[in-house]
Amino acid sequence: MRRIRLTVAYDGTNYHGWQIQPNGITIESELNRCLSQLLGEPVTVTGASRTDSGVHALGNIAVFDTKARMPAEKFPYALNQRLPEDIRIQAACEVAPDWSPRKVPSRKTYEYRIYRAQFPLPTKRLYSLFCYHDLDVGKMQEAAKYLEGEHDFKSFCQAGAQVESTVRTIYRAEVLEEGQDLVLRICGNGFLYNMVRIIAGTLMEVGQGKRDPGDMPGILEAKCRSAAGPTAPPQGLTLMKYEFL
Repeated sequence: MRRIRLTVAYDGTNYHGWQIQPNGITIESELNRCLSQLLGEPVTVTGASRTDSGVHALGNIAVFDTKARMPAEKFPYALNQRLPEDIRIQAACEVAPDWSPRKVPSRKTYEYRIYRAQFPLPTKRLYSLFCYHDLDVGKMQEAAKYLEGEHDFKSFCQAGAQVESTVRTIYRAEVLEEGQDLVLRICGNGFLYNMVRIIAGTLMEVGQGKRDPGDMPGILEAKCRSAAGPTAPPQGLTLMKYEFL
């Protein structure tokens, strides 16, 4: 039995997230379907990150086991002929039979995009959050820096999430201006359920003057979901890349 690692890019607009759901099509279900058809054997992938409905990815990671002898580098070509156009394999390689993306140290980078304008732009509606409010970018940048380092991010985790620990390390949290786009780029060793979206919603409140940058340490110390801001909508979020250490 061989284990193959895939790098998967997708537009999450039309999917009910990564993980298989009883009431809709998911990225995982499409990968399982196409791999099983291609290889003529039941295949179940294991994903590194279970992105939510409407969230996008340029570099999510999945592994699967197979008896097939097809060279690993051929899988992107074969799968991309079968997958829907909004899912594409970017790379594939063979890994050790016991290798798992959830069990090895890694860094993940997410971006959350906010489009600032008087009116929405239709071509950006699926990939960014529209905002007509003035945002103080300097204050948002100041607030984001408080998130760097190792902290208990329970305040930035959706209530009811089942996790062993809410402690995570953020290596970099920055707010960047790219024309009318405002980009929250955050890199860490792991993320809690809705963590980046809650951070984005909280930073937007800072930008609107509803919170001060200096409120961030208190939000972390509260360890309570109600202490942080709202959960930003999913379409602005993209998983950019995984780096295995």
